[in-house]
Amino acid sequence: MAVQLVWFKRDLRVADHAPLAAAAAAGPVLPVYVIEPGYWQQPDTAARHWAFIRESLVELDQRLVELGLALQILEGELPAVFARLHAEHGIAVIHTHEETGNAWTYARDRAVATWCRQTGVALHETPQFGVVRGLRNRDEWLGHWERRMKAPQVQMPASVVAAPDVTLQVRYAAPALPEALGQDQTPCPGRQAGGRNAGLDLMASFLAERGETYRQGMSSPMTAEQVCSRLSAHIAYGTVSLREIVQTHRQRWLEAKAAAPRSYWSQSLKSFESRLHWHCHFIQKLEDEPSIEWRNLHRGYDGLRDEDRVDPRRYTAWAQGETGLPFVDACMRQLAHDGWINFRMRAMLVAFSSYHLWLHWREPAQHLARLFTDYEPGIHYCQFQMQSGTTGINTLRIYNPVKQSRDQDPDGAYIRRWIPALAAVPADWIHEPWRLPTGLQQRYGVKLGTDYPWPVVDHEQAAREARDKIKAHRASRHLGRESARIRRQHASRTPSPERPRRKAKPDSRQGELDL
Repeated sequence: MAVQLVWFKRDLRVADHAPLAAAAAAGPVLPVYVIEPGYWQQPDTAARHWAFIRESLVELDQRLVELGLALQILEGELPAVFARLHAEHGIAVIHTHEETGNAWTYARDRAVATWCRQTGVALHETPQFGVVRGLRNRDEWLGHWERRMKAPQVQMPASVVAAPDVTLQVRYAAPALPEALGQDQTPCPGRQAGGRNAGLDLMASFLAERGETYRQGMSSPMTAEQVCSRLSAHIAYGTVSLREIVQTHRQRWLEAKAAAPRSYWSQSLKSFESRLHWHCHFIQKLEDEPSIEWRNLHRGYDGLRDEDRVDPRRYTAWAQGETGLPFVDACMRQLAHDGWINFRMRAMLVAFSSYHLWLHWREPAQHLARLFTDYEPGIHYCQFQMQSGTTGINTLRIYNPVKQSRDQDPDGAYIRRWIPALAAVPADWIHEPWRLPTGLQQRYGVKLGTDYPWPVVDHEQAAREARDKIKAHRASRHLGRESARIRRQHASRTPSPERPRRKAKPDSRQGELDL
């Protein structure tokens, strides 16, 4: 029988895996994961991404062995790797999930599709999320999403016929997998573990205990680490399917509503449901317009900030958590250490770089992509443009970093955790340490400019200047037509059988995307 190749990408699981099930039903199966050197040289990749993937691959290999298969982990560029496998095994079909990735993976997927057409190898790509390839009208998007999430999960047989002669010299034994890949080798000691078991444990603990105060606690970095599901990396790399999460969550939500309709549980699970929709809503934007990754969505904002003249002093201070604004720096330092921070603080970091430091969004976006273990290109670049004010359809949101600090960390415990130099500074001063008189600096054991930097900008003045620049830019250009085009193509709709379909409105979905 002809060999069925299953190409694993960001879908590192066996459960609810349509390509694997289709391959198993059609013939002997060859499961493959390809380590692509070109990908790991991209500026949005990092060792922390690979560490999560590596752990997930080890566990995936174990699950495949239970089915009678052995995961082939190969190194090389595509489609050359597939060409070699085709020559050795005679591949009939490549089964895989659709991926909405960065520009590099988009070009790679097109190259693979071209190779398949030229060689006569069939390519079967299956949707993994609620993202619709080739979508022409956003009005029906929610219906597509619901149908996919409500569909039964794909079941695997107890055993699968393996392709003959699959022991290749280039196959890695799992313990011999590379320890590090990616340009950025920054250590991430607090990174969450990869693998399906870790994802299932998180989902179970969130729905049983941790999620009760999700709605109230997701905005503060002090509580979000515990009350958020922490499933974002597992969704991004597919150790647990989104459909599996939606269906498990909805069953728990029904139980909560039946027990107490107005309880914390019911409200929190309702909020979590909206985040599951938003996940695909944002990825759909990049699917429909891949250039969102590298240029302003609204071209009328070209020239607002100069991409080629980024102030290196300001950028470095922001990237290293040395801006002199304690709450901003604490958030950046936690992110570097843990690979995760809650969405409200992600938005604040982006806004501070875009408005207060007036940096073009592109280089900061790549920096944060390297820091996020849960980096998902569709969400990442769409949110970056939204928070930096270049979409043309979103409300301008300039966070006041001192207000955020006082609101989310009133006693300064979070700041002290991540900025030891300020450990002895009391709450009255810790949010604005630059106001400390010299005598109090001595008393609290911190010398501004030596132990902790002076602010890189006056945040209030910088915010005013940013608003003035944006106002002047908007006044000097005709932006309405392009804004209308973006609204038609990308803004959210919520049609209902009981109500007429709404027209696209300025997209309000800037809210928390915490998963």
